[in-house]
Amino acid sequence: MTSSKRTSRIGAWGRFGSIVASLAVVGTAAMAVSATAAPTVPTAAPVTTQAVSTPNGDSSINGYRNVGYFAQWGVYGRDFKLKQLQDSGAAADLTHLNYAFGNIHYQTLECFIANKAQGTGPNGSDGAGDAWADFGMGYTAANSVAGVADTWDQPLAGSFNQLKQLKEQNPNLKVMISLGGWTWSKNFSKAAATQASRENFVSSCIDLYIKGNLPTIDGRGGAGAAAGVFDGIDIDWEWPGSNAGLEGNYVDEANDKENFRLLLAEFRKQLDEYGAQTGENYLLSAFLPASPAVIDAGGWSDPRIFDSLDFGNVQGYDLHGAWSPSLTGHQINLYDDPNDTRPAGEQFSVDKAVSKYIADGVAPEQLGLGMAMYGRGWKGATSADAWGTANGGAAGTWEAGIEDYYKLKNVGTSYYDPEVVASWRFDGTNWWSLDDDKTIPAKADYIREKGLGGGMWWELDGDRNGELTKILMDDLEAGPAGPIEGGPVVTPTPTSTPTSTPTSTPTVDPTTTPTSTPTVDPTTTPGECPAAWTASGSYPGGTQVTHNGKIWQNKWWSTGEEPGASQWGPWVEQGDCGSTTPDPTPTTTTTSTPTSTPTPTVTATTQPGECSAAWTASGTYVGGDLVSYNGHNYKAKWWNTNEAPGASQWGPWTDLGAC
Repeated sequence: MTSSKRTSRIGAWGRFGSIVASLAVVGTAAMAVSATAAPTVPTAAPVTTQAVSTPNGDSSINGYRNVGYFAQWGVYGRDFKLKQLQDSGAAADLTHLNYAFGNIHYQTLECFIANKAQGTGPNGSDGAGDAWADFGMGYTAANSVAGVADTWDQPLAGSFNQLKQLKEQNPNLKVMISLGGWTWSKNFSKAAATQASRENFVSSCIDLYIKGNLPTIDGRGGAGAAAGVFDGIDIDWEWPGSNAGLEGNYVDEANDKENFRLLLAEFRKQLDEYGAQTGENYLLSAFLPASPAVIDAGGWSDPRIFDSLDFGNVQGYDLHGAWSPSLTGHQINLYDDPNDTRPAGEQFSVDKAVSKYIADGVAPEQLGLGMAMYGRGWKGATSADAWGTANGGAAGTWEAGIEDYYKLKNVGTSYYDPEVVASWRFDGTNWWSLDDDKTIPAKADYIREKGLGGGMWWELDGDRNGELTKILMDDLEAGPAGPIEGGPVVTPTPTSTPTSTPTSTPTVDPTTTPTSTPTVDPTTTPGECPAAWTASGSYPGGTQVTHNGKIWQNKWWSTGEEPGASQWGPWVEQGDCGSTTPDPTPTTTTTSTPTSTPTPTVTATTQPGECSAAWTASGTYVGGDLVSYNGHNYKAKWWNTNEAPGASQWGPWTDLGAC
C-alpha cells in the first residue's frame, strides 16, 4: 500500500523482517512505508456484536463493512498471531480480514508461494515468499485460535490454518488474500499486459488461494490443502500507470489504466465461473489510492472497474510523513487544513479523495474509509501546532518516523482539531499524527453521512486489544443500518451533489474557538421545494426532500425512513416548503465544522425536563452515553473519563439543553 503497507521483509526464517521506508512523491501524495506492533487498552471488553452474512457472500455489521489487514510478517518479531485478534474481541468487530500479501512471480507472472527471503533493491521481490509463515509454522495449543496444537504431519499449518480456525469461531468473517502491496507490486503491469497473461495470472491466483492448491514445501501443503481459507481476493496494485510506486516496479504509463480495468474484469469473470461450480460467491476488492494524480493515472475512479469490484478501500493515512523530515503535520486528516504550508499540489485529505471517487460516479456504498493503527512522527519539533519545524523522524520500535497506536496513545499531550478532524500528540520534542478515540467517532459519522460502505484498518497488530475497531463499530452500530445488503453493487445515478470539503477556515489550535455557521443551507433556492420524499428512494447525507409540507435534510444515508417519523431518524426539518426563511436548527452539524459526531436537532433520549444520570469524575463514558451536569443533559461524542461536561466547547460532550 502507499502506506504502512510499504514494507520490506529481510532476513532468514524466524527473523522479524525489518521495515524499510520508501517514499514516492509525484507532485502528489508522498507515499511511504509503515509498520505496527503490540498493545493495551483501558476497557477492551469482549464485544457482543457479530457480523451478519449476506446472501452474496459479503458480510456486514448493521449494514457496514469493517475490514482489517493482517500482516504476514507480524508473526515473527512482532509476535502478533491470530489468536490475539480472537482473544481481544477484535475479530468479532471485523467483517473482512485481508491477509497481506501474495506475490507475483517475475518469470511466470503467476501467483505463487515460496520460501525465499525478501531482498533489497529493485529486484528484491523476485521470487520472494514466506511459505513458512503462510502454512508451514507449527502452532502450540497456547498460541492457536482453537487451543489445539498442530501436528507434524498435517498438510496445513501456519497462518492459513489459523485463519481457518478464526473463521470457525467467527462464521461470518470473510477472509481475503491481498495481492501485491508496496513491496510486491513489481510485476502487476506485466501480468495484466495481454488477454492471455491476464487469464493465466487470474487462473493461477484462484488455483492457489481459492481452490487452495498449495505447493508442497517441507511436508506441508498439497492439492486442496488451503481450500476454504479464502473467500475472495483483494487487489493492492501500487500503482498502475504511475511511477509513484516502489523503485523497480514495471509501469506502462500508456496502457496500465485500461489493462488494470480488464484485469479486474477477468478476476470477476473467473471468480464467478468458479463460484457457479461451488455454489459460493467469491469477493473481489481493492486498495484505492488517495492521491488525485495516482487515481487518474490508474483509472481508479472509473465506475466501470466497480462493475467488477464488490468494494474498495480508500487510503486514509500516510498523507504526510517524515520523508519530509523538517515539517510536522497531519497524516490522517479528514479535511484539508487551511494552515498546511506545503504547495497546493502536495496537500491531501481523506475527504478530497472520497469526494473525487463519488463525483466521478462511484457508488458511495462501494467505498470504505481507510484508517491507521499507527502514527507518523517527527523529532526535534519546536511547537505543538501542526506544520512546525522538526529535524527528522521520531524514534520508532521498527523504524524512525513510525510507531504503533498502542504505544503512542498516552504519549505526551493529546491535541484534536475538529475542523480538520485530526489528532496528534506532542511531548515537547516528538510530534505524532495518529487516529485515536477522537478522530474515529468523527470518521464513523462521516462514513454514515456520506453513505459509505464502512471502514478499513492498516494494520491490526498496531492495536492489539481492538480498541479502535470497537470505537468504530460501537458508533456505526448505534444508528440506522448502513447500505450493505450484498453486492456487487450497481453504481446508481447520484441523487444529490456529494458534500464537499468545509468552506470555513478552521484553526488547528484546539484552544481557539472557531466561528461556525449552523446548517441552514438548503440545496434549493429559498422559496423552492425540493423533490418529494419517496419510500423507495435512496438518499445520501445532505439530500433535501419535501414531505408533509416541510423541507427535510438527510444527515446520513437512508432509504425507507420517513422524514419526521422518528426524533432520532436521519432527517432534520429545515422549515416550511415555500418558506423563504428555513428554520435554522442551530444544533445540527454545521457545514463549516465537521465535528466528531453529527448532532441531531434534538438528541436527548429522555423526555423534556427529565435529567439523565449524573456525571461523575470517576465514570468511564463511551460515545452516545447520556449524563446530566449543572442542570443540563449532555451526550458523549467519544470515549472519555474525567472530562467535565461543558468545560470545553471542543470537549467530548454535546449540551442537549436544560433538564
